[in-house]
Amino acid sequence: MASIDRADWHYGNDFPENLPEENGGTHIGMYLNWVIDTELIGEFHLAESKDGIEKVKSGEITGRDFLFDYCDRKFWNEDLNEVGIQFTEHYYETNKYFKDYVKILVLESESIYQVEDNRKNYELIKQRLDKRFKKWNTKKYKRFWKFWK
Repeated sequence: MASIDRADWHYGNDFPENLPEENGGTHIGMYLNWVIDTELIGEFHLAESKDGIEKVKSGEITGRDFLFDYCDRKFWNEDLNEVGIQFTEHYYETNKYFKDYVKILVLESESIYQVEDNRKNYELIKQRLDKRFKKWNTKKYKRFWKFWK
């Protein structure tokens, strides 16, 4: 079991003192929200966290709430199914997600930790995630002799 990201990894350095620790997990939570919406969530959660998954899908809680309430503030490989792991290795762990997150949600005067954990912001990053996943999925299944497409 490998750790992908953890809210507590973000509490030092440039984390603003005036913000709650939960803000260190907003970017992780938005990704987890998308993982749930896209049905890339791992078997562990399908068995143990059904109520949390339903709450995220209904909008009752955010992905960040799910991270804190069902994942102990940590994002692990076990939180994903096999396709989710592969995509996350390609996109999240190579910092492409983080760059998209900053580009889409962080205003010039803000820190990444000041992004509001709300549905509007989630929908903005979800559009990019959907696009990246579709592109990755398409490339993943290309035949080597169709390299020009």
